[in-house]
Amino acid sequence: MIDSSQTLRHYVQHLTVHLRLVTVAVIWGVGWVAGRVLAQEIPTFTAAWLRYLVAVLAFIAWLVSTGRLTLPNRREWRIVAFVGFFSTFLYQVFFMLGMERTAAGDASLMITFNPLFTAILAIFFLDEKMTTRLGMGIILAIAGVAILFLQSPNIDIPDGTRMWGDFFIMLSALSWSASAIAMKRGMTSAPDGETPMSPLRITVWSSVTGLAFLTPGFIWEGASSQWAIPSTEALVAILFLAILSTVVSYVWYAEGIRTIGAGPAALYVYLVPLFGILSGWILLDEKLGWSLLLAFVLIVGGVAFAQSAKGDVQAITVE
Repeated sequence: MIDSSQTLRHYVQHLTVHLRLVTVAVIWGVGWVAGRVLAQEIPTFTAAWLRYLVAVLAFIAWLVSTGRLTLPNRREWRIVAFVGFFSTFLYQVFFMLGMERTAAGDASLMITFNPLFTAILAIFFLDEKMTTRLGMGIILAIAGVAILFLQSPNIDIPDGTRMWGDFFIMLSALSWSASAIAMKRGMTSAPDGETPMSPLRITVWSSVTGLAFLTPGFIWEGASSQWAIPSTEALVAILFLAILSTVVSYVWYAEGIRTIGAGPAALYVYLVPLFGILSGWILLDEKLGWSLLLAFVLIVGGVAFAQSAKGDVQAITVE
C-alpha cells in the first residue's frame, strides 16, 4: 500500500513542476518584449555580450553553490564550443538584429520554426527520415510565415524593416537548430567510461564559449562608438533576459524534463508565442489582428503536427 504522505509529496512535486513550466513559458514570452526594448537602445554585440556576461556569472555562482562546478574535458569543450558558436553567438546576433527591426509578437511566432529547422537538419546529419507529417507541417508553417510577412497588424513598422527583422529571427532559429544537432550528439553519445553531457551542462558551458565568441564584437562596438549609460528600461531588460530568461528558466525547464519527461515539458513551450504576442500588446502597444491569429494557428499547428510524427515535441527556444 502506498503511503498517503508519499503520494501527496509526489503530487505536490509534479504540481510545482507544472507551475514552473507555465512560468517559464511566460518568462520566455515576455523575453521578446525585453529583447525589443534592449535592441532599440544598445548595439547588437554589446547587448548580447552584457546579457551573457550576467548569465554566465549567475550560472557559475549557481554551480558553485550546488557543488556541481566541474570543467568540461577536451571532448566536451569541442561540443560546447560548437554549440556556443551557434546557440549563443550567432543566435544572439541574429536575435538582436531581428528585435531591432520587428515587433515582439511577430518575432515570437517566427522563432517557432526552430523545431522544423532541427527536423530538417536531422535528415542530413542524424540520418532521420523525411515524413509526410513533417512535410505537411512545413507547408502549414510556411503559409503562416507568409501571412505574417505580408499582413502583419504591426503596420507602424515599415514593411521592409519588419520583413528584414522577421528574416533575421528565422536565421536565429536556424542557428539554434544547428546547435541542437550537436547538443543531441553530446547528450546521447560518449566514449567508453564517460557519461554523456546533460542538457544543463551543455547550456552552461556553451554560454561560456558563446560569451568568448561575442567578446571581439563587443570590443569593436565599444571602440567605434561613444559609450552611453543604458536607461533603466535597458538595464532591467538585460537582467530579465540574463537571470530569468536564461538561468532560471533553463534550470526549471531542465528540472521539468527530468521530472515529467521531455515530451510533456516541451508542450508548454507552445505557450511562448501566445505570451509573446500578449506581452507585446500589453507592454509595447503592439497591434493584434486576424492575420496574427491565423499565423499563430498555422505556424504552431504546423510545428505540432510535424513533431507528432515522432511522438514527442521538440522545444522552441526562448529568446
